[in-house]
Amino acid sequence: MGNAVNSTRCPWCGSDPLYQAYHDHEWGRPERDAVRLFELLLLESFQAGLSWITILRKREAFRAAFAGFAPATLATWGESDIARLLADAGIVRHRGKIEGAIRGAQAFLRIEAREGFSPFLWSFAPPPGPRPASMAEVPAQTVQSQAMSRALKAEGFVFVGPTITYAFMQASGMVNDHIATCDFG
Repeated sequence: MGNAVNSTRCPWCGSDPLYQAYHDHEWGRPERDAVRLFELLLLESFQAGLSWITILRKREAFRAAFAGFAPATLATWGESDIARLLADAGIVRHRGKIEGAIRGAQAFLRIEAREGFSPFLWSFAPPPGPRPASMAEVPAQTVQSQAMSRALKAEGFVFVGPTITYAFMQASGMVNDHIATCDFG
């Protein structure tokens, strides 16, 4: 892994220290913990229509507001919890996404009981391939992200279109899209 001071990074993280730390230490690292994957998937769904840095800056507030993304807790939430979250300026206040997070927690519990949430998600990961030479070679979606999107929607998740699921696959290390010259890939 490169030295953070003099390293070559993927250009998308720019010069923001928070973004660089995320890129250097989290993005693209294989994650297999079911609850961490659930958190990441929900954060990606909240990102829909926004920039990832917006979500990253609000991540700790999301964790606090959503009980650490504990699926068993979120799955029981109702209208009073939705109202509380809609009043929380620290997070993205979007009723559909909040309600979707609750339905997603219920779906998580079903999938976890049936086959395990992590194995379910990782079943969509493509075989490892070469790293892209440039950002121009990085797709917005793939056949695998399209299949993951369909499967998640069938389970009850929302805001998980194929572009969102591909971003999730990148972030969770299911694909390695650190460009070839990046010292962190």
